[in-house]
Amino acid sequence: MNFLRNRLVVLGLVLLATLLLYLLLPSIRQGSMEPSLEAQRMGLMLPGDPPLFFREALPVDGAGRQILLQVVLLHGQAFTSKTWEELGTMALLATNGYQALAMDLPGSTEISNTVCPGRVVSIMTWQGTDPTLKSILLNSHTDVVPVYQEHWKYDAFSAFKDAEGNIYARGSQDMKCVTIQYIQAVRRLKAEGRKLMRTVHLMFVPDEEVGGHKGMETFVKHPEFQKLNIGFALDEGLANPGEAFTVFYGERNPWWITIHCPGSPGHGSRFVENTAAEKLRQVINSFLDFREKEKHRLNTSECFTLGDVTTVNMTMVKGGVAYNVIPAEMDVSFDLRIPPTVNLQEFERQIKDWCKEAGEDVTYEFAQKHMNQNVTSTEENDPWWIAFSSACKAMNLTLEKEIFPAATDSRFIRAVGIPAIGFSPMNRTPILLHDHNEYLNEQVFLKGISVFERLISALASVPASPDEA
Repeated sequence: MNFLRNRLVVLGLVLLATLLLYLLLPSIRQGSMEPSLEAQRMGLMLPGDPPLFFREALPVDGAGRQILLQVVLLHGQAFTSKTWEELGTMALLATNGYQALAMDLPGSTEISNTVCPGRVVSIMTWQGTDPTLKSILLNSHTDVVPVYQEHWKYDAFSAFKDAEGNIYARGSQDMKCVTIQYIQAVRRLKAEGRKLMRTVHLMFVPDEEVGGHKGMETFVKHPEFQKLNIGFALDEGLANPGEAFTVFYGERNPWWITIHCPGSPGHGSRFVENTAAEKLRQVINSFLDFREKEKHRLNTSECFTLGDVTTVNMTMVKGGVAYNVIPAEMDVSFDLRIPPTVNLQEFERQIKDWCKEAGEDVTYEFAQKHMNQNVTSTEENDPWWIAFSSACKAMNLTLEKEIFPAATDSRFIRAVGIPAIGFSPMNRTPILLHDHNEYLNEQVFLKGISVFERLISALASVPASPDEA
């Protein structure tokens, strides 16, 4: 009986929504508003058991103000939110000034429609005058790392601005600043009535700070990502303490490796042969000797930046159960960051040799092993680089090209063949990402909006390439 009553309630809601559409749609003047900025939430799950899934289309008027008229589409087993989207119903509503929300009731949508359970990717699209051309992606991540509040001058999440205009907040450099600058730059361009040739997508992704495995790494394989037809991407960079602005065209590959050293156990009072600790010492010496060589190369005529060398850091050591028991196995873990100039196969062979030299049965395993060595062209004849660098030159910005020393979501974008530049317009700023008292000066922040205005306009105006014509 309850089941029948619930079905009748749902049917009543659908009929009511249909009646409202019938009464209201004729009163909207055709063509009076264009959905020039469309927001989509891909795979957004509302909490609950079972959860609710919905798709959303937002209209925006010419001045950039969101229209607040709303239509909710409810349905059961026959229809899903994807059906409304494919039929063009949501686009029709948005064109006529409505905020359209299509909600899947529990049980009507497959979990596979989500990018990753519990992870949301949001996309805002500004359609270009020629949407057949490859688009421009402005990517940013929404997550931040934790803080040790006791080491901060001010509340790390209060965005406190001091007398010098420094805004203290977690994410002020990494990378809420760039996210806001993207949005404000697009807002300004639209307010000026600008029409860009190429479509521009603003993408907000999760999970970057913990590896991106449930964020960008997964999403680049998703059909919704492929439909964006991206030709070039901007993502985060780093601050520069000097006058110049740093531009990152590639990244080092992170390898997280654990070496397992088995050995003979025994009582702690004896000289036992072939112990795990002896093998462990040999392994550590091999890795740290190599570390010293790479450290020496840094700041020489051969290498000028951290991204040019391989960093090696011992991060974990495990083994033993008691003071008087010689352990049967000891493990040591390293964080390696390898530039794209290194032959990765040869480097792994070197690791195998170090393990063999350490003793019998020493093995290794990877917790993370990235092999992508794609870099973005900064050649003077590359059309994307011409647009980027020329816009910077017109603003009298000095650029310093580097390999990013750590890892960002750009590596996943480059891995699928899309050129990407890491760029955060923050000069005269100490590098404080993930640090205590992370801050960004308000004048540097505001200038960055103007910088992105010029860059977005330039990149979205790159002429069609032969394969696009």
